[in-house]
Amino acid sequence: MKDGLSGQDVAQELRTAMFALPLTGAVFYIDAFTTIESAIAVLYVVALLLAAPVLSRVATIAAASICGVLAFLAFAIGHSDGLDFASSLRLVVSLAALSITCALILRNDAAHNQLIQANSALSESESRYRSIFEESRVALWERDYSLVREFLLSLKAAGVHDFRTHASANPHVMAEAVSRIRTIAANDAARELIGLPPGQQIPATLQSLLPTNMESMAEILDCIFRGGNRFEGKCTIVAYDGSEREVLLSLRFPDDPAAFRRVAVAMFDITHREKTHRALRDAQAELTNAARAATMGAMSASLAHELNQPLGALVVNAQTLVRWLDKNPPDLVAVRGSAERMIRDSQRASDIILNTRNFIKQKRRKFEEVSITDLVEETRALMDHELQRDSVQLTLEVEESLPTVYAVRIELQQVLINLISNGIHAVSGVPESDRLIQLSLGRKGSEALSLKVRDFGPGMSDDIKEKLFAPFFTTKPNGMGIGLSISRATMEGMGGSLTGMNATNGALFEMTIPLRATQ
Repeated sequence: MKDGLSGQDVAQELRTAMFALPLTGAVFYIDAFTTIESAIAVLYVVALLLAAPVLSRVATIAAASICGVLAFLAFAIGHSDGLDFASSLRLVVSLAALSITCALILRNDAAHNQLIQANSALSESESRYRSIFEESRVALWERDYSLVREFLLSLKAAGVHDFRTHASANPHVMAEAVSRIRTIAANDAARELIGLPPGQQIPATLQSLLPTNMESMAEILDCIFRGGNRFEGKCTIVAYDGSEREVLLSLRFPDDPAAFRRVAVAMFDITHREKTHRALRDAQAELTNAARAATMGAMSASLAHELNQPLGALVVNAQTLVRWLDKNPPDLVAVRGSAERMIRDSQRASDIILNTRNFIKQKRRKFEEVSITDLVEETRALMDHELQRDSVQLTLEVEESLPTVYAVRIELQQVLINLISNGIHAVSGVPESDRLIQLSLGRKGSEALSLKVRDFGPGMSDDIKEKLFAPFFTTKPNGMGIGLSISRATMEGMGGSLTGMNATNGALFEMTIPLRATQ
């Protein structure tokens, strides 16, 4: 019995096949025992065709073989007295007809089986698609774009070459095109996305949900107009309750124009994601403003710290100048010296402000060839008042034939002033005879110089060493706690480094100065 037949079909085919057996017997009898001289055996073909719908491939071959044997047997019985050419030819024709009919039945059976398999596969595929369509949590729609495609092609045939330009000049075109898009089906996720109440029929058109001025809709129509086959983009839809939903829209147009009647459209609700992104961008903007404010605050504190020493020196020199002028007669040589020191300190304060302003504006700083030996001597002269006031002795050891460095002079000087100022504070608690700061300058490898500042104070505790370069950490009663932090950042900014540690007596800080600072 063949596969793929329903019970009703099987009953009908069996009733038809029942005529094959008496027909076969009748043909054999007439062919074998009557004197009819014709190719009566050809009628076996009719019997074979009647039985074929209920026979398998093997049974069909067997039935054709039996019919062939019966035809040959009837020929032998009817011509036992002798053979003639005409009778033999009729036998050959009958056997040929049976063979051809059997082959055609087998081919038809194979095609029938392939058709059944194809239909079964199509049914399974449709079932899987429908299951995915209905159960997916992605909002899926089936829409008919055939009418809008015909409309857009008619515009092209009328001479429109750019749909976007044409739609901008004729706003009604968008509305008319959108109205031709029909919704065939939508899954539960799609109904939920637009807030469609349970049991309510899906609207045939989504004009009320998709505004005609929506940019993404214009892009979809333009894609069809240009013959594109894929679209992805973000858009905003209006749900039944009036709320707006931001979605990611994805669809693919088929190559076959007839398939435009059923186009799958996927929508991903990204409303919460977009709100989160906007909140993140707002937070980042606020953070940037806060960071800018914090940076400006740190720069203000840094500027105040760096200007403290030259401004303090200006006050001291101004007071000294007044004392020299009050003498009778005034000591003009001493007055001149104080005035020159005031000019020097004022210029240094101006350089600090200029360098800070260039840093804020990200302008190129003033790089020059700097002799570190001369810089140390100049800095010692600048710190001379503080050294004498606290009875601190400053010594210097310098290697011979040291090269100059290419750097920003005022930056190196400010770091050194900070370290010497810290050294003065560190030794302020020891007897005056032991108040000593040692500076040593030498090479460090082939690409840098080392400038060490060592004080003979009490050294640093473990707690202080951990926080040594932390901003706003200080051990001075009136300190700001940003000197070492700024100094380290300055040295690292030029490609060098600043380290601090305890020595045998006191603390040791080392400036590693590259021969060519990073610009």
